[in-house]
Amino acid sequence: MSHHYQSILASIRTEVLPLQHDGAVANYIPELMTVPPERFGMHLRTVDGHDFAVGDSDEPFSIQSISKVFALALVVSLVGEKIFKRVGVEPSGSSFNSLVQLEYERGIPRNPLINAGAMVVCDVLIGQLKRPKQELLAFVRQLAQNKRIGFNERVAASEKEFGFRNIALANFLKSFGNIQHDVSDVLDLYFHMCSIEMSCRDLATAFLLFANHGTRPGSTDAVLTKSQTKRLNAVMQTCGFYDEAGEFSFTVGLPGKSGVGGGIVALHPHRYAVATWSPRLNAKGNSVMGMKALELLTTKLGSSIF
Repeated sequence: MSHHYQSILASIRTEVLPLQHDGAVANYIPELMTVPPERFGMHLRTVDGHDFAVGDSDEPFSIQSISKVFALALVVSLVGEKIFKRVGVEPSGSSFNSLVQLEYERGIPRNPLINAGAMVVCDVLIGQLKRPKQELLAFVRQLAQNKRIGFNERVAASEKEFGFRNIALANFLKSFGNIQHDVSDVLDLYFHMCSIEMSCRDLATAFLLFANHGTRPGSTDAVLTKSQTKRLNAVMQTCGFYDEAGEFSFTVGLPGKSGVGGGIVALHPHRYAVATWSPRLNAKGNSVMGMKALELLTTKLGSSIF
């Protein structure tokens, strides 16, 4: 199958090109608006280490909410599944930054991939790590096998300056007792986490962890158990695309995660991880070209997890 991947990616690029002016770049984080909006990249890496790519696949971009998967994986590797006593595993069914839902659920975020849930994860990391920002970044670098991955301080500062709703969410969580550390420390970690810059190649490499039973290909040291990996993939399947998770399952049929920086990464267990990047988003906050590219991928390959 793998020898067909390159020609499939090339045909996908041709088919999604007419969509390059559809959608809009995220405007509530001003720094994200500086990215050229017509960019498109796609990188697929197989579990046995073969790489296939088209377009701007080596250009780093702000991964935004994709980083929540890395933070969750690190937390589960440290404390196990007791994290799920403080955050649920149900699809949100509403906005990823909803205050109303958080009040209705009395401070227990619906899942760890919405903003409030990721803040609880950050709170746990602060309690577990001596240097949370640096150790989270080291974890991501290790998974992606790239020591040059870093934070974009301009993006982090932009998120802090205009992050009024996220600041409200963190304080709301604190009022319910579900943030145990200083709110400003939790937000600092959260904003930096979202500002991490990676390329499609980096993301595809890092997500092989979830396609390979919780072990990085080529390594014998398990980061997660098989059971933990299965559960994290299930969370991505049902909660990874804001309130478009059902549509992604329906059209693509892979676990994955999107971010408002225009990135999407998905995986087929035991086979491959694939990342796309295109900054223009649809109304649900997901990349227009990326969503279509991944739909075409599983259609052309004739396989998903279902």
